[in-house]
Amino acid sequence: MLIGVPKESSTGERRVAASPKSVAQLVKLGYGVVVQKGAGQAASFPDELYIEAGAEIAGRKTAWAADIVTKIEPPTDSEIDLLKPGAVLIGLIAAPRSPKLLKKLADAKVTVLAMDSVPRISRAQALDVISSMANIAGYRAVIEAAGAFGSFFTGQVTAAGKVPPAKVFVSGAGVAGLAAIGAARALGAIVRATDIRAAVAEQVESMGADFVAVEAESQESSDGYAKEASDDYAAAAERMYAQQVQDVDIVITTALIPGKPAPRLITEEMVATMRPGSVIVDMAAVNGGNVAGSKPDQVVTTDNGVKIIGYTDLAGRLPTQASNLFAQNIVNLFKLITPGKDGQVVLDMDDAVVRGMAVVTDGEVTWPPPPVAVSVAQVAPPPPPPPPEPKKKRDPRVTYTLLGVCAAALLALFWVSPESLLGHFMVFMLAVVIGYYVIGNVSHSLHTPLMSVTNAISGIIVVGSLVGLSQSQHDGSTNLAILVLSVLGILLASINVFGGFTVTQRMLKMFKKG
Repeated sequence: MLIGVPKESSTGERRVAASPKSVAQLVKLGYGVVVQKGAGQAASFPDELYIEAGAEIAGRKTAWAADIVTKIEPPTDSEIDLLKPGAVLIGLIAAPRSPKLLKKLADAKVTVLAMDSVPRISRAQALDVISSMANIAGYRAVIEAAGAFGSFFTGQVTAAGKVPPAKVFVSGAGVAGLAAIGAARALGAIVRATDIRAAVAEQVESMGADFVAVEAESQESSDGYAKEASDDYAAAAERMYAQQVQDVDIVITTALIPGKPAPRLITEEMVATMRPGSVIVDMAAVNGGNVAGSKPDQVVTTDNGVKIIGYTDLAGRLPTQASNLFAQNIVNLFKLITPGKDGQVVLDMDDAVVRGMAVVTDGEVTWPPPPVAVSVAQVAPPPPPPPPEPKKKRDPRVTYTLLGVCAAALLALFWVSPESLLGHFMVFMLAVVIGYYVIGNVSHSLHTPLMSVTNAISGIIVVGSLVGLSQSQHDGSTNLAILVLSVLGILLASINVFGGFTVTQRMLKMFKKG
């Protein structure tokens, strides 16, 4: 089957649905690929690279007449007319907001796989274009804010004076929000973030930002997306936003609810309290906006000098990277629907991923798909185990009695032993104390190398034990105590010697190549 990659016709759209790298992968799957002339030029992919990857360069009509057409933006009426009956169209469709478009595509007798309708399940993550583009858009939102902001992001101390770091507030800690947090932190800003899902606080804090919680019940649906806020939550969130926007320099909003208009988070009254020169990037401007006064694809400057950026093409402002990621998501889809790797598409409607993406099937509108049974909501932790019963304290009189008995036994031993034993015992005790403090101050990472050093100490023990063996025989009689202690000393010290050498050899092998 032949895959067509037309040039995007939307004004300002610089992305392309296939990169030279993805073309090579599609060819390996058995497909032929035809790319419209100049389709990748704006994304820094000249036609020569596509030819080297195995694609054919052709005109617009040829690309649209292919068996399968991959593109980014939804098709226009004139482009739908170029599709042949039975073709498969793959791209962004925005099905919840485009019932008329779905009807036109159904009338064209084609099958449509919407890349923005990928089910939110684990095995579909490799196809998730929304996350890929949101990651780029969140990063680009910070870049746009930095360009419009009249100062540094990072704090500096210069000969001319001290420059405080910028304060950034991110609303929404999804893929786009986390990307914005990472970019703002990398530029040196002080970052705060909030989300309607309290469970993401740990992710926010792990990236070096402060999580600002709303004093109300978390609002999270069973599929992991945010859900529409309750009245109590909305009132508490409004108070929180009113406090935050007065204190920060830059606000980035990313709040979206699938299939519904963007929630209004920041009112005109809040914007009026912000400092002149502050910047707001409304990433939800395409769906109505999170910020009062934002306009799609425009920069609005308020009466008090606040800039509201409503760009809807943030991902497309990094066309090369965005095209690469989008194209890889397309390749992952083809790997799923080409089980034989023979260049033939097989659409299994029993597959939850394929069924979720199929918004039009053989000329019939099949949107919305049946719900996918999935739950990523936080599971309540098990109840903590009961506290252990407190241990009974030993009577201190018993402890003192045992110490007294041991001391008396030791004194009795010294009383009946030779005078030299006391001197040897004192040396032994001092060696124990010194060894404890010396070994205790050695880093844990050096304990194993230290084992090989103890071989020398063990060697001394072996020599002493051998001397003890020679002294166990005296005047034709055998001192059994000296004999047993000497044999045990040789045995235990030998184990330490050979064990130390074995461990040392294994460590040395870890640093040998091959």
